[in-house]
Amino acid sequence: MVDAVRKSLRDSKAARWTAMLLVSFAMLCGYFVADVASPLKPFIEQQLHWTSSDYGFFTSAYGWFNVFLGMLVLGGIILDRWGARFAGILASVTMLVGCGLKWWAMNTHTLDGQTWLGVNAQVMAASLGYATFGMGLELIGITATKVIVRWFKGYEVALAMGLQVAVARIGTGLALGSSAPIAKAFKVSTPILVGTLALAVGLIAYLAYCVMDRRLDASEPDKGPANPDEAFRLSDIGSILANRGFWYIAILCALFYSAVFPFLKYAPDLMVQKFGVDEGLSGLIPAMLPFGTMLLTPVFGRYYDEKGKGASIMILGSALIMASHLLFTVPLFNHWLVALFAVLLLGVGFSLVPSAMWPSVPKLIPERQLGTAYSLIFYLQNLIALMGAPYLIGWVLDAYCVTGRTVSQQEVDGVLQNVTSVQYDYTLPMIIFFGFGVLAMIFALLLKAEDRRRKYGLEEPCHVR
Repeated sequence: MVDAVRKSLRDSKAARWTAMLLVSFAMLCGYFVADVASPLKPFIEQQLHWTSSDYGFFTSAYGWFNVFLGMLVLGGIILDRWGARFAGILASVTMLVGCGLKWWAMNTHTLDGQTWLGVNAQVMAASLGYATFGMGLELIGITATKVIVRWFKGYEVALAMGLQVAVARIGTGLALGSSAPIAKAFKVSTPILVGTLALAVGLIAYLAYCVMDRRLDASEPDKGPANPDEAFRLSDIGSILANRGFWYIAILCALFYSAVFPFLKYAPDLMVQKFGVDEGLSGLIPAMLPFGTMLLTPVFGRYYDEKGKGASIMILGSALIMASHLLFTVPLFNHWLVALFAVLLLGVGFSLVPSAMWPSVPKLIPERQLGTAYSLIFYLQNLIALMGAPYLIGWVLDAYCVTGRTVSQQEVDGVLQNVTSVQYDYTLPMIIFFGFGVLAMIFALLLKAEDRRRKYGLEEPCHVR
């Protein structure tokens, strides 16, 4: 048995971290596409003539199939039954197809003047592409998390999860920082095309990981086929849902990400509307958030590995999210330096919670159920944070926050046209984001109390060899 352990590929530090980097790069490409349209809201309104409600409808489409068709839960079951190789390749191909459809919809003129189910046909087609892409990105997310547990359990698992998230968020930072300049230099659909090409490279990276995963199986022949007692069963869903601690961490996840991901969809426009930042540079300040988390998330993950305090870390992160959105909410705080400070504060909170939240799930749930448990958490996240909240903010902006409209002449596709720019007051949307932070804090406190009662060990270190 000792010899078998020594021969395991995951005992090689270089192999472990190479596997993590390959999977994380595939996620990086996905994260780039997830946020590539965030700085494009003013360009989309001007060139494609979408409203804020159209944009909110489009951004909310990310979770359609995951929520209404239960594809996230199905994805978790696929992962637990057929493994990370099959699930990851399926996810990568799905992301590529979805992004390709989104690019086509935003680039073509064949849909001009048409409506599908009472919705602008271009908006609907782009939304269907984004919804398809969303299926793939959520599946690659839960797959990557289980991959980290597989390769790093007993080693530096929280650090690895932190670095995996950090590498993936480079994609978000690149999207927020580069999308608007690319659109300004070419056209609004060009950043989407760049994302499509990136996903093709990400698929190649994941195929390289699959080769390593096969070598890992070969290096652990003593494990053989899965023990029937350890195999996933559908009845396991019931045992997961009966776990109160699981519900607290799942709801905390949904509320916490509701205060971050939808905010990033509107943050570039907020920079223009409230802080007077040029449209072509509007993504630069929000881009500080993912680049900041890239540095801090592994640090906090390592702290959790060695010192513990996972529940306390999540409480502190939720408090910082609240403080950040409170700064954005106050109308008098309208200098761009305030925006920069608030984004950096948000970045610290955004680093703290995930660095402790994702490594805590294996302390609540058996490993054979992890894929399904993560998929259920991601399902709730999709329902509230990635579908409901973005649509809510778009509707609120159109219904209550329009303060004026200006018309100017701009060149669109080589033709000089009258372009309408809409002005918004973002105070009410920021109050909503602050409310999400307050609720996240409440559930973080409930989770700590449940940990104290059930002895999950969330305040204990993750074990490191």
